[in-house]
Formats: sequence, structure tokens, C-alpha cells
Amino acid sequence: MRIVYLHQYFITPQMAGGSRSYEMARRLVAAGHEVHMVTSDQTGEDGGTRWRASVEAGINVHWTPVGYDNEMAYRQRIGAFLRFAWRAARKARDLEPDIIFATSTPLTIAIPAVYAARRCRVPMVFEVRDLWPAVPIAIGAIRNPLVIHAAKALEGFAYRNAARVVALAPGMRDEVVASGYPPERVVVIPNGCDLDIFAAAESEDGLRDRYAWLGERPLLVFTGTFGLVNGMDYLVRLAAELDRIDPEIRIAAIGAGRELESTRMLAAELGVLDRNLFLLGKKPKNETAMWTRTADMTIALFTGPEIVWRDAVQNKFFDSLAAGTPVANNFPGWQARIAEEAGAGIILSSDDIKAAAMDVAHSLRNTAWLEGAARVARQLAIERFNRDDLAASLAKLLEEVQREAQAHARLPGR
Repeated sequence: MRIVYLHQYFITPQMAGGSRSYEMARRLVAAGHEVHMVTSDQTGEDGGTRWRASVEAGINVHWTPVGYDNEMAYRQRIGAFLRFAWRAARKARDLEPDIIFATSTPLTIAIPAVYAARRCRVPMVFEVRDLWPAVPIAIGAIRNPLVIHAAKALEGFAYRNAARVVALAPGMRDEVVASGYPPERVVVIPNGCDLDIFAAAESEDGLRDRYAWLGERPLLVFTGTFGLVNGMDYLVRLAAELDRIDPEIRIAAIGAGRELESTRMLAAELGVLDRNLFLLGKKPKNETAMWTRTADMTIALFTGPEIVWRDAVQNKFFDSLAAGTPVANNFPGWQARIAEEAGAGIILSSDDIKAAAMDVAHSLRNTAWLEGAARVARQLAIERFNRDDLAASLAKLLEEVQREAQAHARLPGR
């Protein structure tokens, strides 16, 4: 098949961020399909509609410059979403696909997906990564009643025009079904573990020796966006408590976002910046993998109403499993329960920082528990969340949808 894969924020392992689309797409190529990724160049000059092309691991990638940063105001983000949607619609149409696969967020990806599918008379499969617009409404990012109405209408538009919906967690599937979408047409394909990336990271030696502040001390690692929903002040206050009860523990935080500077300021105010908490900035996926592999334990953070974290499928969580590194979550959502019930991680109190610090310190000093949790984490990655198996499920789904569309087109009178 010629698959046109729409993802506004596609990245490669040499870039910072989550690489689900890259990993899925390259496996679709390996399965014999022709894949065209339509995406944005977030660092390019956002002044024209020009496109550039590259080939990444066999994926034909079409990039258009649409500036984007997590620190942008919400209105600016909406503008970026709509600019990309306008350009991507024509590009996807001109690529003459056999099938469209569109992944959110943002939800506006449905606009070019439906347009191209209708113009080319091909089916569209829609992937739900986050519950939009429910989450931004819940955290107050969207308040205008007209915008809320438009966002909900766009959600319904996306589902009505999808031959299938892919959800990343069972709770997301339930929300899609609750909207009225047929349950038999929703498939759960969760986020996955990239075992090859972490096998490469495992062979890297000397990361601890590069940093005088680290050495052989216990290491807790955070990776990802410094965003409002992450509640980054939690990490700083956790560092302050750990400095009091076990000052040798080190925390490395890798990433950026609109809360980075406020995190830095609070860390300086509490006296933990560059003492036991180190803010290392953005790093490409392959280097982030080295930090995750080196960590004794990673930490995943969320704050806000339950709908924000209930069905969380964070890249950092699955990367930790792939690396064979135990993971702490400060929320009792789907991924957190998976780790705790299997014995691959712990759930920290979200509001009792002292208790959370005691749990972290105890876990990091319990060598037997760390070794056992690491084995279980790796086992989960291999047996339940192996990206190869999940990509095969996606390929099978897309092939099935295309066969159905072809059979329908051959019906008398069509």
C-alpha cells in the first residue's frame, strides 16, 4: 500500500521527543509498504508554504516549516495547528494514497486527513493519543464556549470519518465508544518499547564518569516536557526532601518546556539546583536513552484532574521499561498500575512529598528490589509492549481496512 501518515510532530531518533511515529512507520516500510510521512519542521522559518523532502529509514518524509514550541501561548499553538492543517491537506491529496493514517495530537490533524481521504476516495484511520478536547478543557487551556463547541465538533468529525480508530489505552477506547463510535471498530495499540535503541544505549560506557556530581551515586531520571500538566514543582520539592534525608541521591531532569525557568527558579530558591537536582536541557532520543539506561530509577509526573493522567501513555514510561529501568509514577493511572502490579515500579503520593521522598530513597537503596524490578520492566517491554509486535498489529489493521474499502468499491452500482 501507499500509506500517507499524517503527524504534525514527527521526529527521528536524532531529535528530541517521542518517536512512536518514526518507529511505527519504519516497520511499515520493512513490511513492504510505501510510507509518506507528512509533518512539520518545527525549527524552520515559518514564512511560506514550501516543502522539503528527506528519506528516514526508508520513510519518505515531507516537511513544511511551521514553528512550534511548548512555551507558546495557547492561541499561538492553535495558529500553528491550523497552518499545518491547511498545508498538509493539499500535500496528502497530491501524494495519491491508498490509505490515510492520521495521529493526534493535535486534533486538527483530522482536517487534512478527512480532506485527502475524501478527495482520493480512500479510507482514513485515526489514532487517538490524548483525549482532546477533554484534557485541555479540564485544565482550563480552552475556556471560550465557542472554541469548546468547535473542538468537540471536530472530535466528532474525526470519528465519523474514520474507518477505524486506534486508541493508545483501554480508557481512551472507552471514551471513544462513549461518544457513539462503534466499539467493534476501535482497536487498542498502546505505546511501545524500542528494544533496539536501548540495546545500543546499554553498550555505552562512562556516562557516570563524565559528570563529577554523579559518579556511582544513586540516580533518579526525569525525561520529557516541562509542562503545566507535569507539575514540575513536585520534582523540585522532592529533591529538597531527598537532600534532607539522603543527600547523595542525584536527580537528572532532561527536557524543556514552558515550566523550565520556573522549575529552575524554584530549585535555586530551595537550594537544590546543581546540588542534587541537575537540569540538563533537551537531548536527542538516542542520548536520552543513555540516561534512561544509566538511571537506577526513572520518574513520571502528572498533576491536575483525573482525566489528565488516568490513561497516560507517556513515552518516558515505555522507554524506562525498554531500558530495564524501574519507574516511579506520582499518579495512579493506567501505566502506573501496570508497573506497580507487575513489580516494575512504585506509585508515589501526589500530595505528601515527605512520604514520596522516603519511598524513593528506600527504593534507590534497595539493591535487591532494583535488580528484580529491572528484570520485570524488561520482561514487560519484551512480552507486552514490544514495538515490533505493535507495529505488526497496525500493519494488519491498515491492510484490513484497505481490503474492505476495495471490496466496497467493487460492489454493483459503485
